[in-house]
Amino acid sequence: MSENLVIVESPAKAGKIQGYLGDGYVVKSSYGHVRDLPERNISIDIEHGFKPHYVIPDKQKKVVAELKKLSDKATTVWLASDEDREGEAIAWHLSDVLGIAPEKIRRIVFHEITKPAILAAVQHPRNIDMNLVDAQQARRVMDRLVGFELSPVLWKKIQPKLSAGRVQSVALRLIVDREREIEAFRSEAFYKVEGLFTIGEQTAPLKAVLDERFHSLEQARAFLQQCTDASYKISGVVSKEGMRYPAAPFTTSTLQQEAARKLGMSVSRTMQVAQKLYEEGLITYMRTDSVNLSSLAINTAKQFICDNFGPDYSRPFQYRTSSKGAQEAHEAIRPTFIQNPDIKGTAEERKLYQLIWKRAVASQMSPAKVLGTTVDLSSDKVPNKFIINGSQVLFDGFLKLYMEGTDDAADEDTQVLPQLVVGQPAFCQEIKANCKFTQAPPRYNQPSLVKKLEDLGIGRPSTYASIISTLVKERGYVVEADKEGRVETVTNLSLKDGRIRESSVKEKVGAEKKRLLPQDIGMMVNDYLVENFADVMDYGFTADVEKEFDEIADGNKPWGEVLSSFYDPFHRQVQTALANTGYSRLEREIGVDPSDGRMIVARYGQFGPYVTKGEGDTKMSASLPKGKLIESLTLDDAVKLFRLPRTLGQTDGQDVVILTGPYGPYMKVGGKNLRLPKGTDPYTITLEQALSIIGAQASAGPKIIAQWGGVQVIEGTYGPYIKADGQNYKLPKGTDPYSLKEEEVLELIKNTAPTTKGRRQFRKKS
Repeated sequence: MSENLVIVESPAKAGKIQGYLGDGYVVKSSYGHVRDLPERNISIDIEHGFKPHYVIPDKQKKVVAELKKLSDKATTVWLASDEDREGEAIAWHLSDVLGIAPEKIRRIVFHEITKPAILAAVQHPRNIDMNLVDAQQARRVMDRLVGFELSPVLWKKIQPKLSAGRVQSVALRLIVDREREIEAFRSEAFYKVEGLFTIGEQTAPLKAVLDERFHSLEQARAFLQQCTDASYKISGVVSKEGMRYPAAPFTTSTLQQEAARKLGMSVSRTMQVAQKLYEEGLITYMRTDSVNLSSLAINTAKQFICDNFGPDYSRPFQYRTSSKGAQEAHEAIRPTFIQNPDIKGTAEERKLYQLIWKRAVASQMSPAKVLGTTVDLSSDKVPNKFIINGSQVLFDGFLKLYMEGTDDAADEDTQVLPQLVVGQPAFCQEIKANCKFTQAPPRYNQPSLVKKLEDLGIGRPSTYASIISTLVKERGYVVEADKEGRVETVTNLSLKDGRIRESSVKEKVGAEKKRLLPQDIGMMVNDYLVENFADVMDYGFTADVEKEFDEIADGNKPWGEVLSSFYDPFHRQVQTALANTGYSRLEREIGVDPSDGRMIVARYGQFGPYVTKGEGDTKMSASLPKGKLIESLTLDDAVKLFRLPRTLGQTDGQDVVILTGPYGPYMKVGGKNLRLPKGTDPYTITLEQALSIIGAQASAGPKIIAQWGGVQVIEGTYGPYIKADGQNYKLPKGTDPYSLKEEEVLELIKNTAPTTKGRRQFRKKS
């Protein structure tokens, strides 16, 4: 047995580090945490300083036994878990569980898996930092207290099997608050006027926007009439040279945001791929809130830029982190070898690596010089001005390599302008007055929610992916889906060749892609928690708790004091809530059905939201379709629900019935359910159309919705599912199978057990 035992977190790291250290060292993996709080018991001794009672999970007992034998025989045990608080806690748990004598322990950390970094870490060991361990324990214990005490309150006051979390519930509040902000928003129509002008020898027309919006069709028409025989000239030209600076290298949250914008990757998938890149020694540690770069990285980037772009493109710069609690000793996420713009690996790994590489190298490049120009066009007929905005890149600098993505598309396209002077005539080719609508604030998507949490100081880099995963996949409080919006028929105007033309077009309003949409049960849980546990749900309070964890990590506050000051008032609120005999229900009177005078009431039940009408034997009920919330349900929406089920007729002696359920409208023929094709109107479909659908689905067999190699998303008889390697996997409740991406499907397979095949078991009657 070697004198040196090195324990890392993952097997992927172990093999690579073993190669760097060579003979004399044995590198083994702990496979993450070797002990934790048990799943079913609170296991916190509240009376004695909130002492946690840890257990070794069954799946880790064999690992612990092997590490125990090896550590007993080793002269020195090197604890090489990750460099964050979680990693420090793992090192401490290992030392305690394995009973390693303190004089044998060497704690080493590194933020890249390269030979120089590993050898340097071995040359500079340190002790386990108990302040970091205590900060991790404080978070773990507080989260356990909140979850175990709040969840039973929800079971009693709302319904069983619900759960709450200290940070997740606050993230839920952000999503619910934004949804209500959108519901309260009243979209108003306006007319945006744009003109196309040619100036001088410019052959391609330049786009200009009027400096006023009109609030009605009549106002827009009157304006165009005034412009019928107008002449135009340049009344002002303002040019200003500016600088555009590159963005800082990636932190965890900025990587998650940019990977979503540019690569379409979910937050959790981004972290999985980044973890693989880190373990392969290709990038630095991927959980960091620092934008700091090592001097070696800065110098290497400088050399690469000078060699490949020229000295004018180089601008070495050390970024400083402004986020709360950031640790400057850590580095930003960067390639370990900047001279390698590409790597071998899967398509996802290569794309994410190239994104990280470009961002890191661009951060060390010169700013771009841009000339921005604003041109005013005046008319002899109207007082309004048309504004032409344009820009010209004088020196591309970092833009030669990389441009940061944005969540919002620019209002105007960038156009390069010729040399223009005041007094020059401008010739109008066409003026358009198009009807638009004011937009509500956008719903959160994964990257924008991460950004908001970071801005508020809620959570830390290691927690963002699990927060979203918990809300969307585990609890069903939120779904990630497209919002279709509404279609408005509007009248647009155009003036060309002295003639005004009108056209009727359909304008889509409020449509959004892949947004986080709260469900009725999520809104219900949120409202109850906000009303009864205001502190826990307060954004500022949650951020202040994070600051206290930072103080523990810095050694400035004992963790027991932080937990006590939080728990005592929190526990009193729990006791008060449990003593209250009231029961929280989601129920709303929608209105009276004009066809029969009966009241329609929307409720949330065991199987989701539904509406009822009438009482007794004549009582009718219908499920709300996917995407409809009780809170925003209109009377027209509710009345329409009672038009289903519709019996269209028969085929082969069996009724053909159109119904609706939680996943939308469907068709039932005998004992078989068939999905209606997208775009089919369940209220107008005919028997002939239904029979055509039945025939098409029968001949086609199971419908493959999407396929990546041997992985398929299939529309089965009993709903959509995933098929991979001969195994079937259920889709989580509320998942839209038509919007799934490859990385999301692979993640579901990884984290979901396959369905079992077998006969149903029936209990014998006694």
